[in-house]
Amino acid sequence: MPKLDPKARMTRFRWIVVAMIFAITVVNYIDRSAISYAIGDIARELHFSHHDEDLLSGFILAAFSIGYMLTTLLGGVLADRYGAKKTLFFAALLWSISIGLTGFAVGFVMLACARVLLGVAEGPNFPAMNRGVADWLSSRERAIALSNSLVAVPVALALGAPIATQLILHVGWRGMFIALMALGLAWLPVWWFLFRDLPEHSRFVNPAELAHIRDDAGHHAATSAPHPHGAREGSIWKYLLSNPTLLANDWSFFVFGYFLFFFMTWLPTYLEKTYHFDLKQIGLFATLPWMVAALLLWAFGYLSDALLRKTGSLRVARSHPIWISQLLAGLCILPLIFVHDRTLALVFISLAVGLSMSANAAFYAINVDVARDRAGTALGVMDTFFAISGFVAPLATGWLVGVTQSFNAAFWLMAILALSSVAVVILFHHPDRVVTEPRGAR
Repeated sequence: MPKLDPKARMTRFRWIVVAMIFAITVVNYIDRSAISYAIGDIARELHFSHHDEDLLSGFILAAFSIGYMLTTLLGGVLADRYGAKKTLFFAALLWSISIGLTGFAVGFVMLACARVLLGVAEGPNFPAMNRGVADWLSSRERAIALSNSLVAVPVALALGAPIATQLILHVGWRGMFIALMALGLAWLPVWWFLFRDLPEHSRFVNPAELAHIRDDAGHHAATSAPHPHGAREGSIWKYLLSNPTLLANDWSFFVFGYFLFFFMTWLPTYLEKTYHFDLKQIGLFATLPWMVAALLLWAFGYLSDALLRKTGSLRVARSHPIWISQLLAGLCILPLIFVHDRTLALVFISLAVGLSMSANAAFYAINVDVARDRAGTALGVMDTFFAISGFVAPLATGWLVGVTQSFNAAFWLMAILALSSVAVVILFHHPDRVVTEPRGAR
């Protein structure tokens, strides 16, 4: 490590890194959610029958997750092996091209293939993000950094609603996808020239900042389980797939994903069918829930790290925010079954969306806390559960709505899933417990 000048003012380039991750995650989520605002126009132009529209729309929305499941775990392995720089660069390049190709779809099959390709390309995004945060932030700032990165998800969904609807109104759904392609391509040179996989290799990081980033060895040892330095590959996978805390985290993240994908893909249709909103109203009113989510997610990241500093307990700082937020989100879903007033419905939707997303940074931080050296791979495993929820939620909702002609059954299912997550986290989510990991030559 370079010699530290005590008079030197510490640079803060690690937060520029967080800002770059935030920016591409905004693009990532606008790209994946924009189709939910265009699905009505797409269904009409591609001549989906009225009888099959809900099921077919559900499949188109779910097709993304087929591709996502294929690469999110692989993306974690690639990020751990080759670093976040190359992994995220080539992923963003491919998904920008694939979102543009969506605008040229001429039939159901081509549209589904474009969505699968988008999922394939976007799979490595969050594992690479977690790898970058693990390498660039100390444990004292990890949840804060993750919350500032992950707040991009609700911000993107809030911005995506008016952006997508206005683009559709002015240039059509095909033009919207082409415009989104250009947005992703514009980020690529910034990332390539500014980011390095390790702060030690960045000319923008001075010795004071590097000392701050790396001066957490004692803190890390006191607050997290050991990680698999030099462990054999098979032993690593056994650890990641058998650790009770990681498995509980994975299931709870599946439930988190189910909530997210339900609201991301079906909220516009719910508002249209239940309360007869038009496209302009949907673009306006769909913004509120995601702004509430952005505020709560950002605040919970700071709360989590504050609790960790105060108590030294990962159980208090990570586990409790997860189960409490999911319990409250599940309770906020139930009134939607019985309330038939659009104002009250929007209030409960906003609370359900915000609370379900609020502990997002804690989910990510657990993977770094418990398996820091394989943070990308651990996140890839968790994100695979998320990808499965991304396939199940839109498709199951489409089927339930098509069969019952109502969203009530879909809301009951979400409430039950939330309660299952609460039980699993309370019983099995204990990140402070020291786990003896297998060690040996790689």
